[in-house]
Amino acid sequence: MSCAPPVSALFSLFSKRKVRWLALICVACLSVCGLAQSADKKAKKSAGTPKPATAAQPSSAKAESGNQPAAASEEEEEAKGPWHGLTWRLVGPFRGGRVLAVSGVIGDARTYYFGGVAGGAWKSTDGGLTWRPMTDKVKDMSPSIGAIAVAPSDPNVIYAGTGEACIRGNIVGGNGVYKSIDAGKTWTFVGLRDTHAIGRIVVNPKNPDIALVAALGHPFGPNPERGIFRTTDGGKTWNKVLYKDENTGGIDLAFDPGNANNIFAGLWQARRSPWEMSSGGPGSGLYRSTDGGTTWKRLSGHGLPDGTTGRIGVAVAYSGNRVWALIENDKGGLFRSDDGGDTWALVNSDRQYRQRAFYYTHVFADPRSVDGVYVLNTGMYRSNDGGKTFKPIRVPHGDNHGLWIDPQDPERMIESNDGGASVSTNGGASWTPQSNQPTAQFYHAIADNRFPYWIYGAQQDNSSVGIASAARGGIDRPSWYPVGGGESGYIAPDPRDPEIVYAGSYGGEITRYNHHTGEQMNITPWLVNVIGHAAVDQKYRFQWTEPIVFSPHDPHTLYFAAQVVFKTTDEGMHWQIISPDLTRDEKGKEQSSGGPITKDNTGVEVYCTIFAVAESPVQKDLIWTGSDDGLIHITTDGGKNWSNVTPKAMPEWGRSA
Repeated sequence: MSCAPPVSALFSLFSKRKVRWLALICVACLSVCGLAQSADKKAKKSAGTPKPATAAQPSSAKAESGNQPAAASEEEEEAKGPWHGLTWRLVGPFRGGRVLAVSGVIGDARTYYFGGVAGGAWKSTDGGLTWRPMTDKVKDMSPSIGAIAVAPSDPNVIYAGTGEACIRGNIVGGNGVYKSIDAGKTWTFVGLRDTHAIGRIVVNPKNPDIALVAALGHPFGPNPERGIFRTTDGGKTWNKVLYKDENTGGIDLAFDPGNANNIFAGLWQARRSPWEMSSGGPGSGLYRSTDGGTTWKRLSGHGLPDGTTGRIGVAVAYSGNRVWALIENDKGGLFRSDDGGDTWALVNSDRQYRQRAFYYTHVFADPRSVDGVYVLNTGMYRSNDGGKTFKPIRVPHGDNHGLWIDPQDPERMIESNDGGASVSTNGGASWTPQSNQPTAQFYHAIADNRFPYWIYGAQQDNSSVGIASAARGGIDRPSWYPVGGGESGYIAPDPRDPEIVYAGSYGGEITRYNHHTGEQMNITPWLVNVIGHAAVDQKYRFQWTEPIVFSPHDPHTLYFAAQVVFKTTDEGMHWQIISPDLTRDEKGKEQSSGGPITKDNTGVEVYCTIFAVAESPVQKDLIWTGSDDGLIHITTDGGKNWSNVTPKAMPEWGRSA
C-alpha cells in the first residue's frame, strides 16, 4: 500500500500564494527542459551530420541519405508548435444558443431537427429530450444554419442552408447549401457557395428533388448570388429564378400546400455595416409564381401598402385560398388575402408583432384552421380569428424565429428562439427543455488564477457564466453560475480574489459581483441609459461589447473604454478618464441606425469606439488601444500622453480586437 497522499491533499498543504509559486516553478522547469531538449536536438543533429561523400566513402553517402527523412520528421514536429498535441474538451454549459431553423418529420412524433446559428445542425430521435450534432465533422461546412427543410415525400432527404438571415451585427456567414439523403448521417455540399445568408428552404411536397432557396446574399456588401434559386435535380444544378439586383435578396418562401405550382416569395433590400443596419428600399417586394417558380409576378396595390417596404414574411393556409404576409412598412402589419394573393386587407397593425422587423417578421399558418395563424417576435403569438387578435404562448425563451407544425397533428410542433429549440406535443402548453443542447454563443473567454481554474464568458441573449474547468464527478449544473453584467460584455475576474468578478454589457453597463455574498453592484461610469439614441447624441460612445481588463502590474487597477479610456483603482467606486478621444469620431458614422422605416439603436451599431485595451505585461503604464474605426494608440506614462501609432498598412476603417 502506498503511503503517498493524494494530489488534492498535497495542494491543500499549500496556501494560494505557494501554489502560484509552485506553478511558476513548474513552468520554469518545463521551459528549461524544453530549452535543454531543443539544444540537445541541435547538438545531435550537428554531430550526426556526415561530411560530404567522396568516391572512397560510399557508406557515408548511404548514411546521409538515410538520415534525411528522420531529420525532416523532427522539423515538421517542431513546426507544429507546442500545442498541436492538445485536444478540445467540452466544458459547457449545456445551454442552448440562438436557433433560427427547425423542422420535423410528418407523422413521426420522435424525430426533429434544428440548426444553430453557430452550432451546426442537430437531430433528436426521442421527441426533443436529447440532441446529437450531425454536421460537426462535415468538411468546410459553415456552423451557421439559416434554414433547414425535410422533404415531405421522403424524410431521408434534408436540405440545410448555411448563414443566418436575421442579420445581427455579430453573425456567422454561410457557404452554401448542403444535403443529406440518409436522414442526417452524411452531408454533401450541393452549391450556392457565395450566397452567404439563407432565409428559407422549401421542398416540393411530392418531389424531393425540387427545392427552392431564398438567398439573402452578403449582408455587408453587394453580390450577385442572391435571390430565389431552384433545383429540379436534387441540388446538382441551380437556376436563379427570381432576382432583383445585387443589393436585394430572398428572405422567405411558401408553397401552397394544395397546389405546389403556386409559390410566394419575399425579397428584401437590406445592408449591414459596422455603424448601421439598413432595412428597406425599392428592391423589397412580395412575389407570386403560378408555374412552380419558373416565372414570377410582383404583387402591389390591391390592398398592399405603398411606399418603402422592408422585410416580408409569408405563409399559405392549408385550405382555401388564404395567404398571410407580414410586411415592414410605415403602413405595415399583418395582411391577409382570401383569393390566393389577388387582393389584400390589413388585419393587424399592432407594433408588438412587427417591432425590430429586420430580426423577426416571421409568420406561420395553422395546418388545420384557416383562421389560425402564428406570429413570432419577442414572444410567440397565436390568432384564432383570422389575425384580428392574438394571444401569447409561453415559450422557454424570448426572441422567437422558427416554427414547424406537423400538418397531420397541429398540436405537435418545434419552435426556436435565442435560447435554442423546444418541442411541444400539446399546442404550446408545455415544451421540452433547452438545457440539453450546448450551442451557446460566447463573445469572449477568460480564465482566473485559481486551481483548478474557472472559465468566464457572456452568452448572447442570456447571462454571463463562470464555469469550472474540472469538478468532482464531472462538470454539471452546480459547476457554474452567472457573474453579473449581461449578454455581450467582457469579463474580468479579480486577480486577488476570483470570487469577485467584473462583467459588462451593452450601453456601458459594468457590474461588480461578489460570489461570497451573492451581491451585485452596478459601477457604470455614466449612469444614463443610452439605448434608443444615436451614437452622435451620446456623451460616451459605449459599444455592444466594451473592453474590461485588469492591469497586469497592479491588481487594484481596472480599465474600461468608450471613445476614451476609463480607469478605477477602488473597485469602480470612482472612475478617472485617462485619455482623449482615441477614435476618428466620424459624425457621419454615428447616426441613428435601422434604415428608412424602423429605427434600431441597441448598441451594436455604436461606432467610433475603443474596441481593445491592453497594458504591456512587461512595462507598467505602457497601454495600447485599438479602435473599431482603424486607429492604434499607445501611452508609456499611464495615459498622460498618447501617440497615434497606426500602421500605414492598416485598413482605413479596420477593426482592432
